[in-house]
Amino acid sequence: MKITFTLNNELVTWTVPPYMTLLRALRQHGYMGTKFSDEFGIAGADTVLVDGRPVLAGMILAHQVEGRSVITIEGVGGFQQRGWRGSEPLHPLQQAFIETGAIQCGYETPALILCALALLDKNPNPTETEVREALAGVLSRDTGYVKPVQAVLRAAAMLRG
Repeated sequence: MKITFTLNNELVTWTVPPYMTLLRALRQHGYMGTKFSDEFGIAGADTVLVDGRPVLAGMILAHQVEGRSVITIEGVGGFQQRGWRGSEPLHPLQQAFIETGAIQCGYETPALILCALALLDKNPNPTETEVREALAGVLSRDTGYVKPVQAVLRAAAMLRG
């Protein structure tokens, strides 16, 4: 079946089987920043934004994003314009994650950044509690959430100027 949706601010049309998850479709089309997670929707490493809200790409079928907007980690910062080797600046969230050392193993980092992006789009001045709630859907055994929370608060301050 053909689906048309906005992916990282570009209109795309893909042909996918009706049973294919969004996660598999993204990876099939070269979007490797969205990670395989667990099959039960618990770990959250497969998080993307659909219409600005965090969604587990492994838990929805690709055809369910028909006509909607999807943002993956590849759509954050300058990646989209120049590719990963380009010199485009990082998004303040990406920069803050690096500066605070919140990247640890890196596997769930894209999901954490996307959850934080959704939060900051709605609330540019979140409390620590609000940040923790926004990140709670992504299990991270490496970080203890201390550094990711610091990174989000730092990015929020950077974005506010």
